[in-house]
Amino acid sequence: MKKRSLEDVPPWYLCILLGFQHYLTAFGSTITVPFVLYQALCIGEDGVGLSQLINTIFFMSGLSTLLQTTFGIRLPIIQGATFAFLAPTTAILEQMGECSMVKDNNVTIAVGSDEHREIWHGRLREVQGAIMIASLTQIIIGFSGVMGLLLPHIGPLAIAPTISLIGLALFPAAYEFASTQWYIALTTVFFITLFSQYLQNVSIPIFNYNRQNGCQKQKLFIFKLFPVLLAMLLSWLLCYILTVTNVLTDDVNGWGYLARTDTNPGVLSDAQWFRFPYPGQWGTPTASVAGVFGMLAGVLASMIESVGDYYACAKISGARPPPVHAINRGIGMEGIACVLAGAWGSGNGTTSYSENIGAIGITKVGSRRVVQVGGIIMILLGCLGKFGALFVTIPKPVVGGMFLVMFGMITAVGLSNLQYVDMRSSRNIFILGVSLFFGLCFPSWMSANQDKINTGSEIFDQILAVLLSTSMFVGGVVGFVLDVTIPGTVEERGIHKMRKHDVDVDDSKRDPTYDLPFIQPFLDKISFLRHLPFCPTYTPLQCNCRKNNLKEENIETQTDGIDNVICEKL
Repeated sequence: MKKRSLEDVPPWYLCILLGFQHYLTAFGSTITVPFVLYQALCIGEDGVGLSQLINTIFFMSGLSTLLQTTFGIRLPIIQGATFAFLAPTTAILEQMGECSMVKDNNVTIAVGSDEHREIWHGRLREVQGAIMIASLTQIIIGFSGVMGLLLPHIGPLAIAPTISLIGLALFPAAYEFASTQWYIALTTVFFITLFSQYLQNVSIPIFNYNRQNGCQKQKLFIFKLFPVLLAMLLSWLLCYILTVTNVLTDDVNGWGYLARTDTNPGVLSDAQWFRFPYPGQWGTPTASVAGVFGMLAGVLASMIESVGDYYACAKISGARPPPVHAINRGIGMEGIACVLAGAWGSGNGTTSYSENIGAIGITKVGSRRVVQVGGIIMILLGCLGKFGALFVTIPKPVVGGMFLVMFGMITAVGLSNLQYVDMRSSRNIFILGVSLFFGLCFPSWMSANQDKINTGSEIFDQILAVLLSTSMFVGGVVGFVLDVTIPGTVEERGIHKMRKHDVDVDDSKRDPTYDLPFIQPFLDKISFLRHLPFCPTYTPLQCNCRKNNLKEENIETQTDGIDNVICEKL
């Protein structure tokens, strides 16, 4: 298949099919977040409430994608729920206490009643406010250009534990879901492994027709595109067969009961056909100082992940590496999208997804318009109440099997940053080991002993409790501090290798790919806009490294390679 350019506009019917395909690759990640949070939010067995939360996340994913591809980084990269917000969200909810369905007069609150929904609405509103306020920091960092200044000081030994601990800290959720029926969970893992690893290069023939070439035979690598979706559908089907044949126990307290497909019989019928998610649908968001500071850890981790996705998406779609102004604008737009996600009440923020980048590499379709159409599809699906309710009927062990793979992949993605680091160095082994292990141990103790903090200030106590209960914050801070303070060369730390592709970008030549639509001709006429770090006419600083009595090519071997750099305005 001939590779399409970023600016290409396929026929409308192809835009719909290809756009929906992009989102199919990310369905697994998108629905993971509400399934992880619903117990901590006290949604419990309220299937309709969970379906509304799923619909809201789908809706915000589509809206964020439209904003990012149109006004943000302008690359064909989809936006979706972020795992980086899960740990601080869980810490915030732990601060609010355990879920209780019993009132003071020992009357049990009915699931799905107004009283029950007010309980989880109140907890969700607290998360909403924390996300909205914390995301303002991301907006400031992005549009002020601070992101470009921060990245050179953040090395792989800080990034690796931060991202890896996102996955490692979620193992209780994976265990809880998978242990409801291990055979089904492991079957799901088997299918995902089979499709994504063993059958990834197996294709099925499809036929495409156009006026110029007529009917043509093409290959569709269906297993590589949709391994998670296909695996979940097959496991789901298996659970249905085992349910109707009564192989699975019908005892509510029996092991394996939650693998049945009839545990939520009324969800599909009770869910509305059409429900438009709107800002404040759960009530007016609230916030605490501790919650906001805790959520900042998730915001920072999400930003670091997104920058890597920008470069990967540009490379795979055939575009030049994104210039400074595009990265700044992309991060700032993600901040705006997170504020909107908080206002809508998705229980999460949004971030760039790498799932559809692989789809671009396979299909050779890197059209921005295709992803924008996919975003519109997600908005429409987010308004179909029964679409979200359909996912609620997925048996728990099937979701647990998906968790085992998804969370493991997040951990591996974090560890993949170590490819830039010299792991033969005892210094680096020490930093990685201490940051990972401490990032697991201390937050676990902190979650169970939050009353041990007593500084004399209740607000400060809550801030410390939330931050120190967040694994990725603790591990990331430990890794960063040790990496900066323990002596080591730039090559040993891996910073030079990780940033090497950034240096190759020539910002003096403006790429129209990253220009803003409709208004760019007017922006070109306003001279002072070249000083704004998010404007396409921005003239960045170009640094020419000059080392006293040393050749420029040898500067990377010095421990103080950032020193003695003279920056001149273009």
